[in-house]
Amino acid sequence: MRFVHLRVPGISKYQHVAAIQDNSVSRLLASKRDPSVHLADPPEPIIITAQFHPVYTCGRREVGFVPKEQQDFLRDGGRAEFIEALRGGQTTFHGPGQLVAYPILDLKRHGISPRSYVCLLERSVIATCARYGIKGMTTSNPGVWITPDKKIAALGVHLRKNVTSHGIGLNVATNLRWFDRIVACGLEGKSATSFEAEGVKGKSVEEIGLVFAEEMASRFGSDITTRTADVDDRP
Repeated sequence: MRFVHLRVPGISKYQHVAAIQDNSVSRLLASKRDPSVHLADPPEPIIITAQFHPVYTCGRREVGFVPKEQQDFLRDGGRAEFIEALRGGQTTFHGPGQLVAYPILDLKRHGISPRSYVCLLERSVIATCARYGIKGMTTSNPGVWITPDKKIAALGVHLRKNVTSHGIGLNVATNLRWFDRIVACGLEGKSATSFEAEGVKGKSVEEIGLVFAEEMASRFGSDITTRTADVDDRP
């Protein structure tokens, strides 16, 4: 089995990458409903990597509960978007300089529990950071941290019939001032950090995305094939 690393080039609108993700999830769910759709093997696991124009997203528990005044505040006069997402977790920020990675795979096929999958994501992020001399760790709070008070990566996943979507947001060269407008992931007294803030400068989101894809695939004993997203990846 080989993982496909689907790279979305440049800086994208959230909705563009969400459409690619939804299409990939639909293909995998279709193969589970009717294996004859894929006469050979089911679709290969995919890791979508991208970076977004500024956008705040809330998790599924907050959908319909974020007041309009707060949404307008986050939009900052049109400088950012606000979008309700299906992932777990609370409100967070995505923007240029942040790696967003959406793994899409069937946990049942791989014999992995949801909790084990979250741990695998965390370990993949920690290993990615370690390649650049940054020591990441987990705490009692979700995500990956540099210290108990400085968070470098947020995690938020969604499952549908054991098929994963959404994933991680890893700060590479993100403008951290965007996080000042929220209580990131609902955690008071904590702050965001990045590769750049930790002294690792000049690294591109594309480079870190490839490393993360390699680290995640390696935990399944797999290699990756990297390709650039095209029109066939959208609905």
